[in-house]
Amino acid sequence: MLLSFGLQEAMAQQVSYEHATAKQLAGIAKDNSRHFGDDPDDPGPLASDLSYRIAPAAVGKAMRKVADWQLARSQPYFDRIWTWSILYSGFMATSESLNDPKYRDAMMAMGTKFDWKLRSHLPNADDQSVAQTYLELYLLKKDPAMMEPTRSELDAVLAAPRMSKIPGKELPWWWCDALFMGPPVWARMYAATGDQKYISYLDEEWWKTSDRLYDTKEQLYARDPSYLNKTEANGQKMFWGRGNGWVMGGIARTLEYLPKDDPARPKYVKQLQEMSARIASLQGKDGLWRSGLLDQGNYALPEMSGSALMTYAMAWGVNQGILSRKVYRPVIERAWAGMLHHVYADGRLGCIQQTGAEPAPFKASSSYTYGVGAFLLAGSEIRQMGTNSSAGKRVH
Repeated sequence: MLLSFGLQEAMAQQVSYEHATAKQLAGIAKDNSRHFGDDPDDPGPLASDLSYRIAPAAVGKAMRKVADWQLARSQPYFDRIWTWSILYSGFMATSESLNDPKYRDAMMAMGTKFDWKLRSHLPNADDQSVAQTYLELYLLKKDPAMMEPTRSELDAVLAAPRMSKIPGKELPWWWCDALFMGPPVWARMYAATGDQKYISYLDEEWWKTSDRLYDTKEQLYARDPSYLNKTEANGQKMFWGRGNGWVMGGIARTLEYLPKDDPARPKYVKQLQEMSARIASLQGKDGLWRSGLLDQGNYALPEMSGSALMTYAMAWGVNQGILSRKVYRPVIERAWAGMLHHVYADGRLGCIQQTGAEPAPFKASSSYTYGVGAFLLAGSEIRQMGTNSSAGKRVH
């Protein structure tokens, strides 16, 4: 069944910067200048050759269309900043899902280009994130050169003071996005080395962050301590869609490599179950989620990076038997169909908010690397879900 595009074609021409501030516009220009993506006024027509059926062939076709477009336009600009590392995770998942070495080979070339080094010494979570790909490649190739620079830096983090004196930033993972960037690296380092110290750090720091930012009543995360009391235009608490997507995706990618006997494992599972139930209750009629989760009527366009990350986590949970297939498959199917309505004929994935820390205006054409990575992660799990197999793939 092919998608219907009349309404989406009209939406694609909308420019959503009417209420953007000068600071927000400057941020968009900076993102574009750094080759994270762009937001053309005329991105061309939307795709008309995709099916929203949850079948391996149909899902794989959409993944390949988006992945090929992104790889061709972005490979010359590969970097180690987090905006790229999430794309790399998506490419790794796509290579495995489609059994196509092309994307993994591009990641090998990327790691070689950077000598398998991180972006900084004593790296924060953002600068650790590229090591998710380094370590996945190490686990395939067993070449110590792929792992040692990261191990050296993580060991330096372990030896350094953990608490900062900066108000609001006392914790290593003081912002919720960090739970996607950092913890999956520490879990993969455990898988690579068998050293429990990496899991001990991961568990201790995750639950410090959770205690600080997780609203147990709303079952959602504040972006960081400065957002604990911020509200939307309708008076509801401000919970950023992409921020909560980062957390849910981070739980899934951490659980992949977390030891089965880790005493904290049930807490991660419970948090994913709680957040999934809350997020499912907030799903829009188009199958997607807005930037502001509790004031969706205030945002004209759905936001793709957050929607894709949340969908990825729910599909992963279904595939692992953590979430009910009966309850969540319809949610995931609606979300996948919604995402495909924002794929353009050339493979561009639109409706991705630029970098930031809270809901902000963006165009329907806006496409950025991390949102594409999230889409590919979602596709890889949805493609597996479509096989009606609940085998525990990629859990180590």
